[in-house]
Amino acid sequence: MLIWVTEYLTQYHSGFNVFQYQTLRVILGVLTSLFISLCVGPFLIKRLGESQIGQSVRSDGPITHLEKAGTPTMGGLLILVSIAVSTLCWGDMTSRFIWVVLLVTLFFGAVGWIDDYKKVVNKNPNGLAARYKYLFQSVIGLSAAIFLYMTASVPAETQLIIPFIKSVNFDLGWFYVVLTYFVIVGSSNAVNLTDGLDGLAILPTVMVAAALAIFAYVTGNIRFSGYLGIPYVPGVGEVAVFCGAIAGAGLGFLWFNTYPAQVFMGDIGALALGAALGVVAVLVRQELVLFIMGGVFVVETVSVILQVGSYKLTGRRIFHMAPLHHHYELKGWPEPRVIVRFWIITVILVLIGLASLKIR
Repeated sequence: MLIWVTEYLTQYHSGFNVFQYQTLRVILGVLTSLFISLCVGPFLIKRLGESQIGQSVRSDGPITHLEKAGTPTMGGLLILVSIAVSTLCWGDMTSRFIWVVLLVTLFFGAVGWIDDYKKVVNKNPNGLAARYKYLFQSVIGLSAAIFLYMTASVPAETQLIIPFIKSVNFDLGWFYVVLTYFVIVGSSNAVNLTDGLDGLAILPTVMVAAALAIFAYVTGNIRFSGYLGIPYVPGVGEVAVFCGAIAGAGLGFLWFNTYPAQVFMGDIGALALGAALGVVAVLVRQELVLFIMGGVFVVETVSVILQVGSYKLTGRRIFHMAPLHHHYELKGWPEPRVIVRFWIITVILVLIGLASLKIR
């Protein structure tokens, strides 16, 4: 909203025109959300602790996790507040793209909040029943998918782009709705499954969001998109501001979530951030690149699917424990080693994803 204020002030001083540049507003979005996270974080952690909103730990998990019991959770509220305030300050709120990503993120956060509340306040270890959780996620994901399909203004908005291959785009038609639904809901649950160690999920989320900000900027710029040979989507560059807010909020949260964590994000943060990455990838037409850059999230999800499927079909487990990060813990890897190595893998995958911009 501050963009409107600065636009008004340009009649008194031309220097305020600088705030119309997306690049500056992306930077300000990062700094604003980071500042809010660092300032509000200590207060929120203290209040969560006083309210005894603490993490419960599985008794069949790694023994080192038992000491985490009671650590304040639902810290994802800090992330959502930081993202929302920063986006409202520096985003162009006349953009339908901004409203879609923001509302989807907040609605998925609401689903996560209900789940966390039942677990830590109502002391229900199962939280929100899986069928209701997926029902709410499906309603939100489908609503967003249908809205984006019905409001698409150019053919590029509903085309599937194949990374690393030039000029091979497929018109999805109504299948766009199906793909968008699975990307949003799948990404949401993938990040949630990855959020099992201190800082494991949040930094990869920051890195992927930062990369998607680049995709958003070039996809929404007719010159850059033409030079790089990717479809031009008018107005989608504004989503880069939202991605910047995610990056800043995530870094601020990592300040408190790094090993040993002072607070956990809970489902309120993990479900929301995963959905945010999914819907941004859809908007910038890089669903397949998200699959690459978010490879850690994908592998964690696949490990759970394989573990459950193997146990039901054969009665045997493939891994010591799923998701995959617990497998390596039970093999004897210290928690910080698992976390940092997963971070390094994400850096590599994000760079591969970014290379798809030029290698076509």
